[in-house]
Amino acid sequence: MGGKWKGLILFALGEGPVRFGELRRAVPGISERMLILQLREMESSGLVHREVYHQVPPKVEYSLTEFGRSLNSAMAPLGAWGEEHMERIEALP
Repeated sequence: MGGKWKGLILFALGEGPVRFGELRRAVPGISERMLILQLREMESSGLVHREVYHQVPPKVEYSLTEFGRSLNSAMAPLGAWGEEHMERIEALP
C-alpha cells in the first residue's frame, strides 16, 4: 500500500461505488494511465472490486472490498493528522 496515489484512491472510494471518470476527477493530478495501474494493483491485492456491467455503452464501477474498507478505517486517523498539519507539511523543503 505504498505510493503517492493509493491512499487518495482509497479515500475517494470510501463513499461507495464510483465509475472510472468520477474517480479520475476525485483524484486531481493523476493521469489516466497511473490510475489504471494503481487500480489494477489494488484489485490484485484484494483492496478494490471491479464490477463490469455488460451494457451499451459499457459501464465499470470500482468499490472497496471489506479488506479495503478496513484499511480505509485504519488510515482515517492518519488522513485527519495530515489535514490538521497541512500548512507545516507543505512548507517542508
